[in-house]
Amino acid sequence: MKKLATFTELGISETLMKSISNMGFEEATPIQSQTIPLALEGNDVIGQAQTGTGKTAAFGIPLIEKVDMNVDTIQGIVVAPTRELAIQVSEELYKIGQSNRVRILPIYGGQDIGRQIRSLKKRPHIIVGTPGRIIDHINRKTLRLQNVHTVVLDEADEMLNMGFIEDIEAILAGIPDERQTLLFSATMPGPIQRIAERFMKNPQIVRVKSKEMTVPNIQQYYLEVQEKKKFDVLTRLLDIQSPELAIIFGRTKRRVDELSEALTLRGYAAEGIHGDLSQAKRLSVLRKFKEGSIEVLVATDVAARGLDISGVTHVYNFDIPQDPESYVHRIGRTGRAGKTGMAMTFVTPREMGQLKIVERTTKRKMDRMTPPTIDEALEGQQKMTVEKILSTVESENISYYKRAAEELLEEHDSVSIVAAAIKLMTKEPDQTPVRLTEEAPVRVKRDKFENRGGGGNRNRNKGGHQNSHRNNSGRSRQSTGKRRNYRKND
Repeated sequence: MKKLATFTELGISETLMKSISNMGFEEATPIQSQTIPLALEGNDVIGQAQTGTGKTAAFGIPLIEKVDMNVDTIQGIVVAPTRELAIQVSEELYKIGQSNRVRILPIYGGQDIGRQIRSLKKRPHIIVGTPGRIIDHINRKTLRLQNVHTVVLDEADEMLNMGFIEDIEAILAGIPDERQTLLFSATMPGPIQRIAERFMKNPQIVRVKSKEMTVPNIQQYYLEVQEKKKFDVLTRLLDIQSPELAIIFGRTKRRVDELSEALTLRGYAAEGIHGDLSQAKRLSVLRKFKEGSIEVLVATDVAARGLDISGVTHVYNFDIPQDPESYVHRIGRTGRAGKTGMAMTFVTPREMGQLKIVERTTKRKMDRMTPPTIDEALEGQQKMTVEKILSTVESENISYYKRAAEELLEEHDSVSIVAAAIKLMTKEPDQTPVRLTEEAPVRVKRDKFENRGGGGNRNRNKGGHQNSHRNNSGRSRQSTGKRRNYRKND
């Protein structure tokens, strides 16, 4: 296996290396070690990489290196598909540029525009924004891009799927021709290739191989389950596996709402996240999830794009994703930073063909898992209780409780007392009836994934897309037919 380069070998300045060291970075990931030297030389770069491969630092380091601190104008702009990703990218760029004191400003829909205008007057060096809100500020003349020397398009294929292609073209057309353009995309459908041809100069292409994208330290399983039995199987898995932090993926916003409500009804600490939630609510849910006050996050693909949450141990694909790339994004939420993770995908009998497409694209065969029974779920919960009791015996001061225990033993046998204690502490499988709206199975022609040209209609039923577009733009404007189609669905 080829040894990864260290950041000190990539030609980065001492000032920036100080920030990188403070962040704990030492070895560069494949996308970083290949992209950074090319970008530092001034090349346009196309990077094919998924979330979780370290691409933010891959474009962020050369972007910040080029900022002239003596010039108080916007010099770099990063365009991202969702506000969550824009926030995450701006936070990481802030850390990278801390030693240089580079000023970073995120702008996105759902945030007060007046506040953004006031922040823009403070002359940031780098803007990170969603396409709609960037266009809004350009039209208001509150954002001027005549001094921009570097443009980054992050998750370009996702912006295509969300109907942002015209916005991207308008943004690029308003930036000086003498600029550097860095484009990152998991796939390269036709419209993205045409943007590269039209707006980029002799771009250098960096690809991360599939085996690096699928993350080998994730155990991947599938369960063949009828639609109406999915929820009971999910709760049994949660009872048996007892994940520390888990993300459950649903295909639509309605699915996410119903799943999070049903899980709460059954006694799980769960909340959902999708494009219809206010920004404040989304950030609140994510904060609670990171802190561990909720154990299960239910999400749509779009809402979870770009989320950098450490410590996720389990991913459950309640609905199989509509394309293999989304599958890779989903399972990439776990198995990070050298840790192992588990990913389970529920597949209805009519979706087995889609499972084969995912396996073929990711070059990784999933192991079959048999859906657990109620007895197995109860056994899993009992096992957890026994472990807690043994841990308490070994590590806690229980002398204060021994007198009460001795009195109990005078009247009852020890097995009955221990059994009663285990019963009291065990979360027994909840049979509270829940009702989920059935989702139609994924039916996709094989060539839709293997020979995709457009991709604009790829995710029409993905929860969150249509609303993300509306919220990201943060204004009322004429929509193309494609955008209207996105809003109608789900």
